[in-house]
Amino acid sequence: MVDVVTIAVNAVLLSALYALVAIGFTMIFGIAEVLNVAHGANITIGGFSAYFVWSVLDLSIWIGAIAALVIPGIFSLIVYKYLIKPIEDDPTMVVILTLAVLLVVEYAFRTFVGDTARAIPSLLPGQTEIAGLTLQNNRVFVFLLSWALIIGLILFINRTWTGQAIEAVGMNRRGAALAGIDQHRITLYTWFIAGMLAGIAGLFFGSFQSVSWEMGLDPLLLSFTIVILGGIGSIKGSVVGAYIIGTLETLTVTLIDARLAGAASLIVLFFVLIAMPQGLYGRAEVE
Repeated sequence: MVDVVTIAVNAVLLSALYALVAIGFTMIFGIAEVLNVAHGANITIGGFSAYFVWSVLDLSIWIGAIAALVIPGIFSLIVYKYLIKPIEDDPTMVVILTLAVLLVVEYAFRTFVGDTARAIPSLLPGQTEIAGLTLQNNRVFVFLLSWALIIGLILFINRTWTGQAIEAVGMNRRGAALAGIDQHRITLYTWFIAGMLAGIAGLFFGSFQSVSWEMGLDPLLLSFTIVILGGIGSIKGSVVGAYIIGTLETLTVTLIDARLAGAASLIVLFFVLIAMPQGLYGRAEVE
């Protein structure tokens, strides 16, 4: 018998992590108008940053969480400033170069760490039973932290000058420039925030699965689908799209076959784009 409650809970918990990754991905596209394939590398870097702080430096996993935020954020800044900025007007080269960055990072970890996945401790050990359903405390805690970050980002965008500037650049770069907004500085902020979100998602994934050299690839591919489905540049669309895709993934893996993960999402994306080419919450480009 299908446990509907368990499926629903798993979908809700997993989708929050997909939303974290997708929001960073869509922010970069909305601001810099480039597809940052290297976003997946930040997930891997975040997971391994926490792992090395905990296992090698023998520090608390919470110190590792800080590393999972800061190190991918700095890495993202370096990628933009020294690799992407000189060629940002050439979208094809940006995709090729960021793909190369992703592959270099992944295979560097594979070479120096190995193929074996590494376990990291739970952020909140133990489990809780609610109405006959056993929940891992760590998964619930990760869900709450993910939503705290999402809500914090939304408040930052809506309530601060810098956040408003990010939104303005995403809506109309020419108008933002006429208003005196330093687009280069705003772009740097955006890449740093996106790197931090992907990095902490890497820690969250690793805390209930494991960290491995290829851990950033699947979330990146799903995030690409989520962003297109929700509407490129839309944070709200990324959250809604993440829950649609996360639910479909959970249903497919649980009820059909784990090997078909991603197939249902692509089918839904195909039909959505036929009906709404800009996605669920996309907006027309403003000149």
